[in-house]
Amino acid sequence: MSTELSDVLGRARVIDLSYPLTADFPLFPAYDPVRVAQKFSCERDGFFVKSWAFDEHSGTHVDAPAHFGAGAPTVDRIPPEELILPVVVIDVREHVERDHDATATPDDVLAFEQRHGPLPGRCAVFALTGWGSRVHDPAAYLNADDSGTLHAPGFSEELTEFLKAERPGVRAIGLDTASLDIGASRDFPAHVSWLPSGRYGIENLANLDRLPPTGAVAVIGAPALAGGSGGPTRVLALLT
Repeated sequence: MSTELSDVLGRARVIDLSYPLTADFPLFPAYDPVRVAQKFSCERDGFFVKSWAFDEHSGTHVDAPAHFGAGAPTVDRIPPEELILPVVVIDVREHVERDHDATATPDDVLAFEQRHGPLPGRCAVFALTGWGSRVHDPAAYLNADDSGTLHAPGFSEELTEFLKAERPGVRAIGLDTASLDIGASRDFPAHVSWLPSGRYGIENLANLDRLPPTGAVAVIGAPALAGGSGGPTRVLALLT
């Protein structure tokens, strides 16, 4: 390790933006439950191994471009340099307090830039919705009404289109809910707008309220699943 890198890491505070994957982690209803079992134990076999079965979009996870884009890059083909990005955190909690179906919009980014300056040339944009406070109560996190429709905040299509056109250095978006789109969406316009452009998303982020609006760098440990549409991911934020 170079002296410069060692110095930077030595000064860095690390914030884990991931939830541990468990069998009872709240999942988008389209997906099968996570199944986990102990296969070998140190006491019986001399070594410890568990067997896991889960859909790719479980827990804190990456949505690869291929998730909604035929022929777009799969998770193993996300360029490595796009997995280490400066992060800006757009706080939309006031919107969500008034409306569980609230979306992050271009106006939120413009207001952010007025206060904190332009977005970095290459970065990830994370939306802090406050929804993570519900994650340990699956019913509250998914927030289904009597008809089964989910209600949770997300990104607007207007914002994803704005970022692509006006802030093309944004390579990833993420948030602290189960979907890039609002829970009630049927046609997933934010996914459809964002992912086929070759960019990626991150869902079920943790601890976004511990990040400053600017100044963090995210290291996204996207799994190298050959041909995968995404997968559970460890996301670490470095604060220097």
